Amino acid sequence: MRFGMFIPQGWRLDLTGIAPADQWSVMSGLAGRADESGWDSIWVYDHFHTVPMPTDEATHEAWTLVSAFAATTSRVAIGQMCTAMSYRNPMYLAKVAATADLISGGRVQMGIGGGWYEHEWRAYGYGFPSAGERLARLDEGVQIMKQAWETGRATLQGKHYQVDDAICAPRPEAGRIPLWIAGGGERKTLRIAAKYADFTNFDGTPEGFAHKSSVLQQHCADVGRDYDAIVRSANYNVIVAETEDEVQRRLDALEAHLAEHVHPEAAKATMGAFRGMPAVGTPEQVVENLTALVDQGMSYGIFYFPDIAHDTGSLELFEQQVMPALR
Repeated sequence: MRFGMFIPQGWRLDLTGIAPADQWSVMSGLAGRADESGWDSIWVYDHFHTVPMPTDEATHEAWTLVSAFAATTSRVAIGQMCTAMSYRNPMYLAKVAATADLISGGRVQMGIGGGWYEHEWRAYGYGFPSAGERLARLDEGVQIMKQAWETGRATLQGKHYQVDDAICAPRPEAGRIPLWIAGGGERKTLRIAAKYADFTNFDGTPEGFAHKSSVLQQHCADVGRDYDAIVRSANYNVIVAETEDEVQRRLDALEAHLAEHVHPEAAKATMGAFRGMPAVGTPEQVVENLTALVDQGMSYGIFYFPDIAHDTGSLELFEQQVMPALR
């Protein structure tokens, strides 16, 4: 199993209490720690407004961070989970990614999806197209990016995007950038993944992972793609502690922290993504849960620690007792 770590960037209210002028130091310090230890990759989210509700707290821009991490780390892969296709013209995005990839020495990963956060879409003037249109844009945009990286030029007269012999020079270091198609939509997203993805990223619960995997496998059969050539990954929220009582205390503390910044009901609802999830528990419980998922074919986990901008204790415990057991 491979391991990715989300770097706190404010989107999930994980930099509160740190002065904006000091937040880059915290983010770069955690990225440097990951680079020097056993992590395979570092990740950020591509969002503009905080969750579970929009607030005035900082949310640092994803591709700016990717470029900064590219220049300040030397080993880890660097990705976004995931870039919303419609937030940037795909040819422009291909150019941005190629430049960041060269800065990094070939370590950029392209996490890409249709986008979902309606409030920030509308606030930034992007409208909010139907899910079908957002996914059609995803399909066309991926085609453009693949052309740009692999040949240095792209031409597509699509319904949503049109490019005419657009040049991408220089190209990425390896002549391509790995594509992570994120999302579990069964009719369209997973079919797009079957056509183009090097990696997928979807539901990481045992039942959800098994079901999405079977849907992906059928789409691969339909489009003539080798199912086993696609790495299946999932994201996990982590609350880990030596005892179950301490796990519960940390869960309660996280809910209380969120309730200081958003409506208490929104904070409570957010905890559904933590309580009872595979990476929440004692180290032994987390290892058992993730081992079962590895047995189902989940070979790359990307982990979010809500408190590491302030306290790296849970991160250290995970590194010492969980990661070695799953390598």
